[in-house]
Amino acid sequence: MTDPLRQGELVLVTGGSGFLGSSVVRALIARGSRVRALARPTSPRANFQGLACEVVTGDLTDRESLKAALRGVRYLFHVAADYRLWARDPSVILRANVEGTRNLMEEALRAGVERIVYTSSVAALRVAGATGPVDETAALAAEEAIGAYKRSKTMAERAVEELILKDKLPAVIVNPTTPIGPRDIRPTPTGRILLDAARGKIPAFVDTGLNFAHVDDIAEGHLLAFERGRIGERYILGGENLSLQELLGVVAGLTGRRAPRLKLPRGPLYPLAFGAETFARLTGKEPLLTVDGLRMSRYHMFFTSAKAERDLGYRSRPAREGVIDALAWFREAGYLR
Repeated sequence: MTDPLRQGELVLVTGGSGFLGSSVVRALIARGSRVRALARPTSPRANFQGLACEVVTGDLTDRESLKAALRGVRYLFHVAADYRLWARDPSVILRANVEGTRNLMEEALRAGVERIVYTSSVAALRVAGATGPVDETAALAAEEAIGAYKRSKTMAERAVEELILKDKLPAVIVNPTTPIGPRDIRPTPTGRILLDAARGKIPAFVDTGLNFAHVDDIAEGHLLAFERGRIGERYILGGENLSLQELLGVVAGLTGRRAPRLKLPRGPLYPLAFGAETFARLTGKEPLLTVDGLRMSRYHMFFTSAKAERDLGYRSRPAREGVIDALAWFREAGYLR
């Protein structure tokens, strides 16, 4: 089906101050939409600079703020998520991603929102036992998910599917892989890897892999899902499957550093991860190495976007271009000196 974004219609984007959300905001503005972005009081506003975008303050766990944000809104892109692989209190991640998503979707139904794109994640898909790149048919059960983030995204996706079936929620689901590119303010866990690699702080690697896509391609995929996606369907928005060693090699080639050659076994890293998490609980600073991260790294998290390419016309550029844009932005923003 085709449901074009009508110029001048009011669109709400949650998480609009974030890495992926800000890219969705930019893509919508380029299409002529009037954009309202929901941001938490503590969210940085730098990604809104220079954009013709209305910014409203609210929180996914505060229904009154959601009602106000949805007033007069015709379309919704729910991009916001607590994207952390570790938290001192994991229930905070579950509350934002599961309860917050349900709150928003129920309020969108009450407000009469006509079409929704919900940003899930490939974290809600099963990679264990896969013999090749995973597609949309590999749904993960919440009890199988490793860590609070994956569990929360799986539970949230199931909640959206339930609302689609029971209450006719007009939502299309997209499952982005790992975004890389400009405006990664926080930065994300992947952004931290790129920064540390560019600084020469990653001397070794474990045998794992991810699917990397330019953040602006994933954002464009959101608009394609809005216009061409089918209600209740999910679409993987990804790019290139690379091992961690290959990604670090790309960064090394762009920064003039030597690519790490030492492959580490996972077993001896677990005590270090436990120690890093213990220290993190004392300081509140997110650890670089986590137990859940090590458990996830046992798998090559490779995915295929064939369905989105076929049904939506989705395309993605080589991962190297995303790395180039990420490093250029980090350098310009003062993260790399």
